[in-house]
Amino acid sequence: MSDQTPAPVPVPADAGSSLEILREALCSVHPDLCPLFSVEFADGSLMVSRAQMHSTAAKLKELGFERFGMVTAVDFGDDFELVYRLHSSRFGVGMFLKTEVPRDEPAIETITDLWAASDWHEREVYDLMGIEFVGHPDLRRILLPDDWVGYPLRKDYHDDGVIPRPDYI
Repeated sequence: MSDQTPAPVPVPADAGSSLEILREALCSVHPDLCPLFSVEFADGSLMVSRAQMHSTAAKLKELGFERFGMVTAVDFGDDFELVYRLHSSRFGVGMFLKTEVPRDEPAIETITDLWAASDWHEREVYDLMGIEFVGHPDLRRILLPDDWVGYPLRKDYHDDGVIPRPDYI
């Protein structure tokens, strides 16, 4: 993390101007991330490669995203999408940081070194989806018993005790 204090940012009048200020700051400080930036649900969004995730998260923290909100995973069949939610008081906006993780190699570098609050969130994703967070200080099941077999939120999970929902719901 940089030892320089971030440049002052004008106080935005609304979310639209907040996002424009964020885009300008992001593009000026990290031009490599500029083409990856978009807007979703009135928040910023960055879709990066798995290899870029940790360094991008570190850049966002340096830029002023001081609060980690959550991480979740979506099973798209062939791969997973990890979605991190960050927030910046400085910009007054949130950021979705996303990456794809292949089903045949479900692992990614932890961000617990950047935001300690991500600890239990990453453990939950590991427990329910089977995505390993490399370098996590305590990666083990958090909701299910240690002897549980499989990852119940994966689309390919099967349990004879569970009645499958109809496809029309």
